[in-house]
Amino acid sequence: MKYEKEISNKLNELIEKNINAKDGYARAIEKVDNSEIKRFFKSRAEERAEFVKELRSEVWNNGEIPENSGNITGELHRNWMSLKSLFSSNDEEAMLNETIRGEKSSLEEYNEILSNTTLPLNISNLLRKQRNTIEATIKEAENYEVVMS
Repeated sequence: MKYEKEISNKLNELIEKNINAKDGYARAIEKVDNSEIKRFFKSRAEERAEFVKELRSEVWNNGEIPENSGNITGELHRNWMSLKSLFSSNDEEAMLNETIRGEKSSLEEYNEILSNTTLPLNISNLLRKQRNTIEATIKEAENYEVVMS
């Protein structure tokens, strides 16, 4: 049972960070004018909401209680707060830069958890799927950045 609690704690950390990312993307939608970038942020917010739903389900399956809100501590949250602070400037390129930085931090977190080779297969597969989506987000944001330069 201790092992399930450990896994649930890690998943809860990801839930908190994904809630923070979802909120950051939701705020970014309000601050951009470019319709393509607006759609990009909207899609990312929806993805992160789905990540949270999937992670919560796994925590419940472990017999634990999932997180319901973001956490104001942790590196990823600080990254998303940096993104949020740029909103007043409406600088789309800067927001994309912060998106990339925040997503890279998130990617590190997923990779760290996935380095645990004793994760149950269903959780490992879920985390790999989410990590791959984050990698694709980074590439897409980098492509928008190139176009805007």
